[in-house]
Amino acid sequence: MQEDICPIEELPINSCYSSGYQRECPVIDMQHIIGTCDILFICLDALRYDIAVQEEQRGTTPVLNRYGKWEKRHAPGTFTYPSHQAMFAGFLPSPAVPKSLAEREWLFYPSSVGIGQKAPKGSYEFKGPDFIGSLAKEGYETICIGGVSFFNPKRSDIGKVLPALFQKSYWRTTFGCPVKNSTTHQVNFILKKIQEYPTSKRLFLYLNVSAIHYPNHYYVPGASADSVETHAAALRYVDRALAPLFEAFRQRGETFAIVCSDHGTNYGEDGYLYHGHAHELVTTVPYKHFMLK
Repeated sequence: MQEDICPIEELPINSCYSSGYQRECPVIDMQHIIGTCDILFICLDALRYDIAVQEEQRGTTPVLNRYGKWEKRHAPGTFTYPSHQAMFAGFLPSPAVPKSLAEREWLFYPSSVGIGQKAPKGSYEFKGPDFIGSLAKEGYETICIGGVSFFNPKRSDIGKVLPALFQKSYWRTTFGCPVKNSTTHQVNFILKKIQEYPTSKRLFLYLNVSAIHYPNHYYVPGASADSVETHAAALRYVDRALAPLFEAFRQRGETFAIVCSDHGTNYGEDGYLYHGHAHELVTTVPYKHFMLK
């Protein structure tokens, strides 16, 4: 393993691909990250790319804005379950501009699945069915904080599948979609939980934020139905609620963070409602990764 310092200064910005496109996210060398940094993966479940950019440009999401602009990407699935199965297997949302598999930046590279004989430079290659189990073998404590029903093992057997990938998983009623302050409850739980681990113990923590997912009408006073306006208001609430989480991981030490959506959603556009279908507003998602300094 590398020395126990995460080399932020060595992470170059705006690397150009041969196709001529330029990235806005830092190019990360996961070989430096794994084993030296905590990893925080936050999924803003159902967040639409257009709404994320709208609030970014309005300056109403200052916490997330601090870590760079949203990158436009394509979701690997049209609803939570398939999208997470793909992301946990290394297939994070893909660039929304044409790129071959070889040109993409792979943070977690699943070997022996027919996408190439050699892991791209800078990627973390793993051989198991998901990178979470591989991180555990590297010494990480892998923790899942559930949100939507696919992370609720008490509701159904399918709700046990994704949490089972982690060494520790937690879901509470107060973490779920119908609870207005769900993100605050999730973050407060995490703040207490990570105090159980010394800063020398590497953590991989996944947080499924349920607040933006339907129902979200209660984020706009007087609203009786979900809409793009209540969706945006939910994002503004989540932005405020995440601030203590980022600060807590910053206090632990160097942390590599991934923040993205697993799919978007519809509010009546072209006759579509919510998600689970291949509408452009569902398949287009916001993405960013960054170092917490």
